[in-house]
Amino acid sequence: MEFALVIAVVVIALAFDYTNGFHDAANAIATSISTRALTPKAALLLAAVMNLVGALVSEGVASTIGSGIISPPGDTDGLVVVLAGLIGAITWNLITWWRGLPSSSSHALIGGLIGAGVVGSVSVHWSVIVSKVLIPMVISPLIGFCLAYAVMVAIAWLFRRGAPGRVNRGFRAGQRVSAAALAFGHGLQDAQKTMGVIVLALATAGLHSGTGVPLWVKLAAAGAIALGTYAGGWRIMRTLGRRVVKLDPARGVAADLTASGVLYVMAIGLHAPVSTTHTISSAIMGVGATRRLSAVRWGVARTIVSAWVLTIPMSALFAGATYAVLTLVLP
Repeated sequence: MEFALVIAVVVIALAFDYTNGFHDAANAIATSISTRALTPKAALLLAAVMNLVGALVSEGVASTIGSGIISPPGDTDGLVVVLAGLIGAITWNLITWWRGLPSSSSHALIGGLIGAGVVGSVSVHWSVIVSKVLIPMVISPLIGFCLAYAVMVAIAWLFRRGAPGRVNRGFRAGQRVSAAALAFGHGLQDAQKTMGVIVLALATAGLHSGTGVPLWVKLAAAGAIALGTYAGGWRIMRTLGRRVVKLDPARGVAADLTASGVLYVMAIGLHAPVSTTHTISSAIMGVGATRRLSAVRWGVARTIVSAWVLTIPMSALFAGATYAVLTLVLP
């Protein structure tokens, strides 16, 4: 029974990783598609490859997820907690994808683990959640907005005398680099979280010790998120690329590079599992605000922020309910 649960957790974790890919594919490519810097197929292929590469680079975020959120007991019940957390996260991912809302898959996973952990009466590390999740959740979008605003102002000043056509062509070419950088950051952050959950399940079952991530786990998680990314997330792509603000190539580059920088610092420097979605969404709002505040469709922005606020509690609710059901039906 325990071994079957381990297999189920690994399969569901990779399914979550796949949904993470198609749910968050818009993060890396919405700006380059909306400005026609890349065709949709080329953009998806670029994002998939760079997600794969980014997923194999670091283990810091995986360590935070694998040991810092909850400590389930080393038995069957602990595996049920992890399984319920994943199902809760997938449920919220699918709901927000269907509604076209760019919510955070990362926070859905964390919320799922918290909800299943609370209902399952396992140890939840609230201090780590505050320092590594909640504080970065608040500051990363603020940094993304302010830094993107400043970068765009600097770009506008530096190229103020340039011919618009030539400047746009140059930045449109630059978007291929900035989109690749953001997709790399997405792999660096998001695939790491799935690796952490799989390691958590293996450790709970006594099949793994230490905080390192086995190579097969890295390859499986990296492959799943890359495949999901290539499948695309067109509903969310339309929201980020067109509905929040009308982007030009310069603003697309500024938003992508700003968000990438925030992701790199949080993943490599702080091992903090921040949301790629929150970071790029706020960066897009920041570059849009340089045109004028009314250029940002704040009604759409409010809807996005509402989804951000709801993600952890709703994922926790779904995961807690799932845990209660699983304990009734599993022998």
